[in-house]
Amino acid sequence: MNRVKDKVVLVTGAVLGIGRATCLLLAREGAKVAVTDILDEEGKELAQKIAQDGGEAEYWHLDVSQESQVQQVFGEVSQKWGKIDILVNNAGISGVDKPTHEITAEEWNKLMAINVNGVFFCTKHAIPIMMNHGGGSIINLSSIYGLVSAPDIPAYHASKGAVRLMTKTDALLYAKDKIRVNSVHPGFIWTPLVDKYLQQQGDVESGRKKLDSLHPIGHIGEPDDIAYGILYLASDESKFVTGSELVIDGGYTAK
Repeated sequence: MNRVKDKVVLVTGAVLGIGRATCLLLAREGAKVAVTDILDEEGKELAQKIAQDGGEAEYWHLDVSQESQVQQVFGEVSQKWGKIDILVNNAGISGVDKPTHEITAEEWNKLMAINVNGVFFCTKHAIPIMMNHGGGSIINLSSIYGLVSAPDIPAYHASKGAVRLMTKTDALLYAKDKIRVNSVHPGFIWTPLVDKYLQQQGDVESGRKKLDSLHPIGHIGEPDDIAYGILYLASDESKFVTGSELVIDGGYTAK
């Protein structure tokens, strides 16, 4: 308990899947949680649940692809709690599943606006706040597909590779400011995003069995599997960890 006591954490894409699990876990471990998303009703309900469970949280509407919104929300969070110690860049979409030569510029740019620009904007506006308060921890959600690839969703894979290298660059740039920056690389995790992907493929049950078989451990992961990794990187337990890749993938990339 209290592994992140009194730390202020801002989570993007906070309402579903990994984001939700992260908010709930970090709140239980003592953090004040800024829940941000574009799903307002669900976001408010999550903040209320955290409060009912004895934690502290507030919801902000945030489209990470819009820098003006990022700047405003980060300013409001900092004003409310006096600082931002931890940023979890979790917001992301899978985009279209087409071969590269069939993807339109609009489809490509829509995904990059969220998955890459969103990480950039949030990091950009978190850094000065962290500098003013002695440091912090930025945790970027990449993917196994920021390390290896597969013959599908090209824009998604490109975006997660970009997040991996953005992480390392910022880790080097801001180490002197006591700001740690690390990436997390989940395997397939049972989230609404994966559920939607399988629905698009046709048969969710057989699709899940196929995904299970891709992981040497025998099954896909759960959101809490990733949330506990994020908790470690958010806490002072990882004070010597920066520029690193935390791979939580059931052995997928060990093959």
